[in-house]
Amino acid sequence: MSSQLDSIQFEVIRSALVEATEEMAVSLRRSAYSTNIKTRADFSCAYFDRELRPIAQAFGQAVHLGSLVELVPRAVRAYGLEKLGEGDAILTNDPYSGGVHLNDVTLISPVHVRGECFGYVANLAHHVDVGGGAPASIGAFREVFQEGIIIPPVRLVRGGEVVEDLFALVMAQIRSSYETAGDFRAQMAANVTGVRRLKDLLTRWGAETVRTCQEELLDYTERRARGELARLPRGEFAAEGVVDNDGFTDRPVRLAARVVIDERGVLFDLSGSDPQRPAPVNSTYAMTYSACAYVLKCLIDPDVPVNHGFYRLVSLAAPAGTVVHARPPAPVVGGWETQTRLTDVMLKALAPALPERVPAGTKAMQCQVGFGGTDPRTGELYAFYEAIAGGYGGRASRDGPDAVQAHGQNTENAPVEEIEINYPVRIGRYELVEESEGAGRQRGGLGLRRDYCFPDHAVSFTILADRDRWGPWGLFGGLPGRKASYVLNPQGAAARLGSKLTLQLRPGDVVSYRTCGGGGYGDPHQRDPEAVAADVREGKVGPERARRIYRVAIDPVTLRLDEERTRELRRG
Repeated sequence: MSSQLDSIQFEVIRSALVEATEEMAVSLRRSAYSTNIKTRADFSCAYFDRELRPIAQAFGQAVHLGSLVELVPRAVRAYGLEKLGEGDAILTNDPYSGGVHLNDVTLISPVHVRGECFGYVANLAHHVDVGGGAPASIGAFREVFQEGIIIPPVRLVRGGEVVEDLFALVMAQIRSSYETAGDFRAQMAANVTGVRRLKDLLTRWGAETVRTCQEELLDYTERRARGELARLPRGEFAAEGVVDNDGFTDRPVRLAARVVIDERGVLFDLSGSDPQRPAPVNSTYAMTYSACAYVLKCLIDPDVPVNHGFYRLVSLAAPAGTVVHARPPAPVVGGWETQTRLTDVMLKALAPALPERVPAGTKAMQCQVGFGGTDPRTGELYAFYEAIAGGYGGRASRDGPDAVQAHGQNTENAPVEEIEINYPVRIGRYELVEESEGAGRQRGGLGLRRDYCFPDHAVSFTILADRDRWGPWGLFGGLPGRKASYVLNPQGAAARLGSKLTLQLRPGDVVSYRTCGGGGYGDPHQRDPEAVAADVREGKVGPERARRIYRVAIDPVTLRLDEERTRELRRG
C-alpha cells in the first residue's frame, strides 16, 4: 500500500469507483425504453483512466467483460483524444475495431477536471434494431453491410448538447425509432451520471489521491489474481467443439481451444478454429476475448476485482480471418452464438484438471429471437428482440439449473405481460421442456419452450440460434441434453425450422422455440433415487424415463419412490 494512502481510504475510493459504474447502470436501465434494456438488462458500464486502462466495470452482462476493454481505447484513440472536450460523447459500434455485433452500440464520455481529462466513462447497450436486412437487425446474412448501420467513432454529444444532424442520420436507418431514440438518450443520461459521480469523488479526495488509489488498485488486483492463478493446475489443456451449422450449409463450424496455464497467466490459443465464413457465425476479436476473460474469472475467487490488473493475465491467440477473429466484410451478427459455444469448449478443456469446478455442456448459445412489422394498433413500424434461456450443465455437487442463460449471458427473460402490452404478439406457451435434461448423477437443467403467436398481421421473423443438431455434452459418464428445436405452427401442420433463418409469417402463424437441456454430470445410475422421484413429481421427468435411464422405480399412483423395485433395477 502506498505511503500516501491508508487501507481505509483505499477501500472507500475503490468502492466509490465501482459504485459510479453501478449507478450508471441503474440510470441506464431506469431511463431506457426498450424491453431489451430496461427489463432484460442487456448492457454494461465501465470507467477507464486517462491512459485508457479499465478501472471499474458494472456487469449487466458478463459477455461484455472484454468488449469494452477492447473497444474504448481503440475508439478514443481513433477519434483523437485531443478532440474530446467537456460534455462530449462519442458513439461507435464498429465490429472490427474492438467492437462486437452491430446491435451493441457504445457511448464514451471524457471526465474533465479543471480543464484536464482525468478518464472516461462508457456504456454498451444492445439496441433492438440498427437497420439492416431484417427487423431486430439479426438474420442469416452474407456480409456485415446487410446487418445494419456501421458507426465509426463519431461525436454524438458536443458540450452537453446532442449533435442533431448526426442523431437524425443514425435514426433514419432504424425501424423502431421511438424506442431506439429513448434508449440512446438513456445511454447519454448514464454517462452524465458517471461523470457527475466521478467529479464528486475527485472533489472530495483530490485527483492525485484518486490516481494513487487507481495505481494501487491495479497492482492489488494483479497480486490477487496471480495468487489465485497459483492455485490452478499448470499445463496445457485442449478440447474441440462445433457450432452445429452456419445458416447456409450443414457443415459444422469447428472450434479448437488450447488453454495454457503457467506463471505468466493464462493463454487461450484458438489457432485451430475454422476460417471465417460468409455466414452469421463469426466472432469478433473482442467477443472472443470476452469469453477468455470470463473463463478465467470463473476459476478464481469471485471477490477479485475486474480491471486492467486482472486483464494483464489474459492472453489470446486468435488468428485474423478465422471464426474467432473475423475481418471485413464477414458478418458478425451471430458471433455471440459462436462466442458462447467457445466458452463451453474452453471449460471442457479444463474439465479433466478441474472436475469439481467445471459444468457439463450448457445451452451455450444466445438463442436469439427477432421479429417486426407494422403494428396494427398504431400503424407504426416496430421491432422486438430477446434471447431465450435453456438448460445449464450438471455440476459435481449440484444439478444444472433449469431455463437459465448460460455462462456470460446474464440477460433476464422478458415477462409475458410486458411483451404482450408493448408489442402486437401473444405468448401462447411458456414452460419447461419435460425430459430435456441430460441424465447424470447430477442432471442437467431443463430447456424452455416459448411460443410466439401473431393473430392479426404479417411478420418478418428471425431465428438466430443453434443446438438443433446436437445437444450439450455430458461429463464423466453423464448423458447429453436434448437438442433444441424450432417449429412453425406446432398445433397444425407443424414444420421443423432451421436454427438460422428469416421467414415471413402470415396472420395466425406461430413460431415455437424449444431450447436444449443441459448435459448430465456423472453416471445416471448413481443419481439419488429420491432426487429422481422429486423430478417425477414435479413433472420434469416421466416415470418411464426414470426407470429406463436412471433405473429408479416410481409408483404410478402416488409418484413415490418404490425402494425395493429400485434396488432390483440397479442390481441388474
